[in-house]
Amino acid sequence: MRPRLGGSCDSPMGGVNPTPMDDIIFPHQHILGIEGMGPEAISTILDLSESYVDLNRGRDKKRSDLRGRTVINVFFESSTRTRTSFELAGKRLGADVINIAVEASAINKGETLLDTAMTLNAMHPDVLVVRHPYSGAVQLISEKVECAVINAGDGWHEHPTQALLDALTIRRRLGSLAGLNVAICGDVAHSRVARSNILLLHTMGAFVRIVAPPTLVPAAADRLGVDVYHDMEEGLKGVDIVMMLRIQTERMRGSLFPSQREYFRYYGLDVEKLKAAKPDALIMHPGPMNRGIEIDSDVADDINRSVIPEQVEMGVAVRMACLDLLTRNVIANFDEDGSAGGNT
Repeated sequence: MRPRLGGSCDSPMGGVNPTPMDDIIFPHQHILGIEGMGPEAISTILDLSESYVDLNRGRDKKRSDLRGRTVINVFFESSTRTRTSFELAGKRLGADVINIAVEASAINKGETLLDTAMTLNAMHPDVLVVRHPYSGAVQLISEKVECAVINAGDGWHEHPTQALLDALTIRRRLGSLAGLNVAICGDVAHSRVARSNILLLHTMGAFVRIVAPPTLVPAAADRLGVDVYHDMEEGLKGVDIVMMLRIQTERMRGSLFPSQREYFRYYGLDVEKLKAAKPDALIMHPGPMNRGIEIDSDVADDINRSVIPEQVEMGVAVRMACLDLLTRNVIANFDEDGSAGGNT
């Protein structure tokens, strides 16, 4: 029997009239990004994730909902946190989970991305979880396979499950995302996490500002619907959430700030800068953290305000919900030829 879910989108613990999960319709074949995903779809994922949080905290964490299903994790970029989270999510639902080590595969012998997609498709998986260094690569794979595809991060584009787990973390602490003021700080220009979070937060009614040096602000910031600040204390003034980002030196071309020491002085989150935010503002970071560069240990380890460990915990629950929903035969949108639609 599947977990049960309440009907309220804003209440993290559900409404008074629980709805069997078998009746839930998720109108997307893939989860390629937050863009194109409406508030109802987001709430469906978050509500189902709630039941998996409870499951993961119990003694018996194993279910059989995905027994007989195959999930293949294909990571073209190295990852520990996200890949492990997806692997654990699949195994806790009873799926057969396969991790492909790209560095040891035919991909590094000259095989094209489309050849790889065709090869994987021939194995008849139910879900492909793909991380790739190039924006749009996961979308391309989804167009060439017959199974569901989840984007685990593609270039500078999106990282939808990170935004979903961040939203779940916030919602469990504060009850709703609507009306919150959120500051996303640091290397916004190279961050797919920032882009997915901005899209999700706007969709759910939050107000978003970015705080970064001019060299780390995306060129299209004016089209993202965010307020831009270059001073941390000004940018953090009165916010409910402070979301720090990792400096992605591997994506930078040249030096975009004088030194790590200077970066921390002006843009690293410490106790003094945090005073500008609300007294109970939550502190977030997608990890891995560079302590003493992006965030001070006294702030990162604040047991009352830092929700960084909770973000990791929520990641497993959210990815369980995504795998669950995409393996159901209740896709709402169908093309005229009868195939499942909804490429988000």
